[in-house]
Amino acid sequence: MTPAALSRRQPLPQPPVLPMTRQEMDRLGWDELDILLVTGDAYVDHPSFGAALLGRWLVHHGYRVGVVAQPRWDAPDDVVRMGRPRLFAGVTAGSLDSMLAHYTAFRKKRSDDAYTPGGKAGNRPNRACIAYANVVQRAFRGLPVILGGIEASLRRVAHFDFWTDSIRRSILIDSKATAITYGMAENSIVALASAIENADGMDLKTLRPLLARIPGVVTAGASSDVPDFAPVMELPSHEEIQADPQALIRATVMLERQVHQNREIAVQQSGDRLVIVTPPGPPLDTRGLDELAGLPFTRLPHPAYSERIPAADMIMTSITTHRGCAGGCSFCTLALHQGRQIRSRSRASLLREAEAVTRVPGFTGSISDVGGPSANMWGGHCAADQSACQRASCLTPKICRHFTVGQSAFLDLLDGVAGLPGVKHVRVASGWRMDLALTDMAPLARLIRTYVGGQAKVAPENMADHVLRLMRKPPFDTFERFLDVFARESAKAGKRQYVIPYLMSAFPGCTDDDMRALGRWLRERGWKPEQVQCFIPLPGTAAAAMFHAGTDLAGQPIPVARTDAQRLRQHGLLMPAGQPPARDKRSPARRKHS
Repeated sequence: MTPAALSRRQPLPQPPVLPMTRQEMDRLGWDELDILLVTGDAYVDHPSFGAALLGRWLVHHGYRVGVVAQPRWDAPDDVVRMGRPRLFAGVTAGSLDSMLAHYTAFRKKRSDDAYTPGGKAGNRPNRACIAYANVVQRAFRGLPVILGGIEASLRRVAHFDFWTDSIRRSILIDSKATAITYGMAENSIVALASAIENADGMDLKTLRPLLARIPGVVTAGASSDVPDFAPVMELPSHEEIQADPQALIRATVMLERQVHQNREIAVQQSGDRLVIVTPPGPPLDTRGLDELAGLPFTRLPHPAYSERIPAADMIMTSITTHRGCAGGCSFCTLALHQGRQIRSRSRASLLREAEAVTRVPGFTGSISDVGGPSANMWGGHCAADQSACQRASCLTPKICRHFTVGQSAFLDLLDGVAGLPGVKHVRVASGWRMDLALTDMAPLARLIRTYVGGQAKVAPENMADHVLRLMRKPPFDTFERFLDVFARESAKAGKRQYVIPYLMSAFPGCTDDDMRALGRWLRERGWKPEQVQCFIPLPGTAAAAMFHAGTDLAGQPIPVARTDAQRLRQHGLLMPAGQPPARDKRSPARRKHS
């Protein structure tokens, strides 16, 4: 199923930016919107921002789209300023789960928000999907409301909520929205637009069963509303999960299987409602990703903003090469949201984007990053039958023989970008997957010598074997071997370069002694870690289920640092004596997934 097959509309001319006011609509000659997108981020016309990405994609498929960014949630004034949309309102919390955007691992209020003008916190509400859905429903009674983005995606069924230490039901039910598009939603949102348009004014109760036939969509209804185009997998109910933490373990493993194998409809009873999760839709392939990336993004914030937006500055000259992550780390949302299968853009498309970056006002000659979830996974491919694969990760406990990646081709791509007129420097600032890098030493050596901008980011996370197994990470000696290669190749290049290791404290299964051992290892080498994240159980992840249950995925008890005091103590053990715990300095994108 492809958007082109579902929508008979002709592409509209792309506007300079998606409109945010009635005046901008008038300049485009639009008397009404087809779709309104409401987002918790400021509107930045860059493909890393979901509202811009899906908005331009919908315009490309013939729909008039407007954006309301960071609206008031106590009154409908901001939401109504462009009028009632003809088809539906799409609602997203933004690039981060709003609770993660607001609170640290110790439940302290954050003082900043990188996705807001001026970097100021407080411009989006807690549980933003619910708050925005409610204000849209107040503004436009009877209008379909579709949730999307990472907050809705990872909360699509009953889940553990770290901030209230409780099991919450599907965000679809709490928000009273019409449906959720989960994962990367380009195909499903165009299919939804087409289905709603063809429904010709059906009420919401009649509309929901129609939407339940679209891949990558969550609806709520009765057992008679479950479609028959795929086998059905029954998850433990919300009430079962509330009563038994092991039921959350079972539900999480089953939902991971649905995402990776892409073949079953998952259903979950929640009170008198049935949450229906269709299998993930077919992802955009190379051609589709190239088509999407080729849309005329300005890569800049909407001109209405007068203050700088930190996240926009960070990604303005970065280029995303691929989607998906083969790692499947148990604490990370990437594979759950983007899929474990790697989908890569073509070399030609990436070079065209790099040329476009050189034309952005203020470009200084440096491409800050060419990469993705793990930079050296570009071109990764699995030759196995995905629908039959039982692995949670392509890379652990060891790299699957069916998974291949061409790291020499990635190096050739970097050389091509570096050779473009106007480009002085090219850097790989995304994290590298060390175990993959060490399988092909020649490109790794030249990558270190040529394309490290002084710092290389890798994620050993911990050093205890039993913790790394729970994380689905490679053994610690992988990191030590990488360090040796990095030091040798940097010396050959005559460069003083550093490895920035991402480390995590208080992960389920990790003890104070494990943290002391890692702290000693760091101090013996004179390292003072800055990239330390205290584990946050993100909704929908296997690690969150282990944290809640106090067991591994097989049901065996493990130690869990559960209270803030226990977590803070572990966090502090990585620091030299007398020093305060390291502050989380990871980028917003890194916090988003881990």
